[in-house]
Amino acid sequence: MSATVFTNHVKTLGLLPVSREEMASLNGPDFKQYIKIFYLPTGFKLRVDFSVYHTVQPTLFFISPNQYLEIEEVGLENGYFIYYNRDFYCIQIHDQEVACDGLLFNNIRNMPNVEVSDEEITYLNYLFKEMIQEFKLGDSSLEEMVRTYLKQLLIRATRSWKRQHLAGTITDQPSDLEFFRQFTRLVEAHYKSKHTVADYADLLCMAPKTITHKFNRLRLPQPNEVIKNRIILEAKRLLVHTALTAKEIAYELGYDDPAYFSRLFMAKTGESPSSFRANFFR
Repeated sequence: MSATVFTNHVKTLGLLPVSREEMASLNGPDFKQYIKIFYLPTGFKLRVDFSVYHTVQPTLFFISPNQYLEIEEVGLENGYFIYYNRDFYCIQIHDQEVACDGLLFNNIRNMPNVEVSDEEITYLNYLFKEMIQEFKLGDSSLEEMVRTYLKQLLIRATRSWKRQHLAGTITDQPSDLEFFRQFTRLVEAHYKSKHTVADYADLLCMAPKTITHKFNRLRLPQPNEVIKNRIILEAKRLLVHTALTAKEIAYELGYDDPAYFSRLFMAKTGESPSSFRANFFR
């Protein structure tokens, strides 16, 4: 498959093969800024932030621009890679569930993957072939057609993600599902400045206890843990991928007392920020 890309002013969407020949390019900085979707057959190994995934069956991965990604091993069959920016597709009002801040990206479960059933494999192979054909045609309707295919992929993947990762806890409760998404988006937007459940209760116009009760009913981790886990994840990224000191990272994440931040990091990870950095590169 040849490289295919649509670009028009500020909008970009590209489709590439995932193969051994493309590994260096895909792991490089060229695609960091984009929202990314990988469709990988069996035999692939990739690292997303600090988790390693092996594909034992075809799997979709959804990667946000702020996440670290590295493909470490490729399978015998090539995969597909879609990359696009928010200007190409990120509908905040109408398609919230499948938008770039929907369930598939930056979710509370921190699970960026969806295993694909046999039925979905057939559909996805058809979808990617249709997208490639659209690029070959180069028709004036290319942008709308490939956006339509992208939306179909996101909708079907979101349905599968809910079945696989929510285990039926809230999929039949639309209001709770919307709360789940809303809390996720707020944490992602404000974790550097808002560190307590009370902070998010103010944003949601509800009592902190109400949030806790909702999380208990949905069998999710406690909301305070969700907030702290997001902060610690960013701290780990900064420790590994930047030269910032622990004190500078504390300030970056909104903590005026670096010692307090170090204690929090120790409590959540079992090691100090400096030890975490040293051990990662050992």
